[in-house]
Amino acid sequence: MSEPGAGWRGRASQRPRGQYCPDCGGALFFDYRGGERPPTCPACGYVRVRYPGVVVAVIVRDAGGRVLMGRRSQGGHAGLWCIPCGRLEWDEDVRAAAIREFQEETGLEVELGGITAVHSNFHDRERQTVGIWFSGRVVGGRLHAADGELSELAYFDPATPPELAFPTDALVLRELAGG
Repeated sequence: MSEPGAGWRGRASQRPRGQYCPDCGGALFFDYRGGERPPTCPACGYVRVRYPGVVVAVIVRDAGGRVLMGRRSQGGHAGLWCIPCGRLEWDEDVRAAAIREFQEETGLEVELGGITAVHSNFHDRERQTVGIWFSGRVVGGRLHAADGELSELAYFDPATPPELAFPTDALVLRELAGG
């Protein structure tokens, strides 16, 4: 077998993204006849497989059982509400990511409890994720929309949430409300 990248004449960073094999540089074969068959490389046998990312969220409730939520300030979900959440980074523990993301978005330090829910997120076909919602208890910090992703924070009854950015948050809130 040839050296990786030998089939491509030029630096790896110059390869058109997605059309060529990352192992040997050969053109990928796309089979468009029905189904979701992944692109393959006829030269070396590489198969491109896509995996979902991981997002983490922390559910903090007040004394009345209401859930802390944030109004999104950016992107296609601007103006809609969500349970504070974020993506897991490479080499990061899921619990550490949940604590970090929650503090970045709310200004609050939390101690995590157990896992409240785990769901697949299919609402964005190009960036599918698996979400892990932890229960949390505030142990410090000052409540404020801290990182620019959220413009406002408020507590809501899980049975009557505001307009939500993500369908899986609706599912989690229904579960929390007992239905």
